[in-house]
Amino acid sequence: MKPGIHPEYRPVVYRDRAADFAFLTRSTATSDQTVEWADGNTYPVIDVQISSASHPFWTGRQRLVDTEGRVEKFRAKYARHGAKQG
Repeated sequence: MKPGIHPEYRPVVYRDRAADFAFLTRSTATSDQTVEWADGNTYPVIDVQISSASHPFWTGRQRLVDTEGRVEKFRAKYARHGAKQG
């Protein structure tokens, strides 16, 4: 690696506020916000909207989606065409 051209690689905390979950890892990401970690050190913190603690694939929980409005809209759109009987 050429010296002086790469961003600094340092410990960073990623925090998912929705799931009240945070983890410490290394990254080149930067942030003006900091947080004190369990080891007593202060690290930059980056807030994320979704993580393994809140993603439906990893948690097994799915969000309920209101599909009734879409189904009714579909039926209303194609009701005027009539159903073809064969």
